[in-house]
Amino acid sequence: MLFNIFLLLAGLATLVWSADKFVYGAGAFARNLGLPPMLIGLTIVAMGSSAPEMFVAATASMEGMTDTAIGNVLGSNIANISLILGLTALLGAITVSSQTLKREIPMMLAATVIAGYFLHDGQLTRIEGAGLMLLFLALMGYLIWHAINNKEADVLADESDSEIPKDVPTIKAILWLVVGIILLPLSADWMVNGAVGIAKAYHLSDLVIGLTIIAVGTSLPELAACVAGVLKKEDDLAIGNIVGSNLFNILAVLALPALIAPGAVDAAASTRDFYMVLATSSALAILILLTGKSRQLKPWHGGVLLMSFIAYQVLVFQS
Repeated sequence: MLFNIFLLLAGLATLVWSADKFVYGAGAFARNLGLPPMLIGLTIVAMGSSAPEMFVAATASMEGMTDTAIGNVLGSNIANISLILGLTALLGAITVSSQTLKREIPMMLAATVIAGYFLHDGQLTRIEGAGLMLLFLALMGYLIWHAINNKEADVLADESDSEIPKDVPTIKAILWLVVGIILLPLSADWMVNGAVGIAKAYHLSDLVIGLTIIAVGTSLPELAACVAGVLKKEDDLAIGNIVGSNLFNILAVLALPALIAPGAVDAAASTRDFYMVLATSSALAILILLTGKSRQLKPWHGGVLLMSFIAYQVLVFQS
């Protein structure tokens, strides 16, 4: 049991560290290639923050733990909004002024509804996985096209530019990129194996271990990014990390178990857990898009989000 806990913690620590180095190397390399900061922020940085979920989902699916992979996606999206944005909003009101985010939040909500439609019959097929992946690629194509062609000033572009490493030699950037690529799958395997041992010891289902321990663990990069963004007064970047991560999770990451190990899905995932994902995503859209000119997440909003996360965790373990 102690070995499994060590394996889980070691895997988690290495996973978070290697994801950070992957983003650092990829971001610096992309800047050296002359790509627009907005494009780097919306694609490479957002994908990098979802790298832990991607590698854990792929590893779990290859080991026949489809419910763990699906639970990781749903649990991470729940934790990103209710836990991470909840905690971050408690530090102070988060104001959204970026037009980009006002487009991406409805996209996140639409992607969530599509994923729910695929899950509602208790099956996830390769065709559905391919559909999710095609939607992800189409979204990437749109974001790339818009970032290259849109010349309007956006506060998110300025905040993204400040976070992308500058003056990093290309060789160094490639080195950290390679280090991240090598360590991400290894650490994901350690984390999954440790989680499996803990789940067996406490008689937890694959779904529950994905929804809780693994989901919260793989969301740590988003927590660090959100807190840092708010402390630097980069509110749009903080919310942008969450919205981008949730979009990638629900499209690209959820596609992985469907493509690698299609089949039956735990009934709770397609009902209780998906409804919580939809509720938290809808709550974020309402708070940001329908709150008038202020467009703020206030501390009391954060408190409500955090309480909803705690209530959900209690429900999962009681079930």
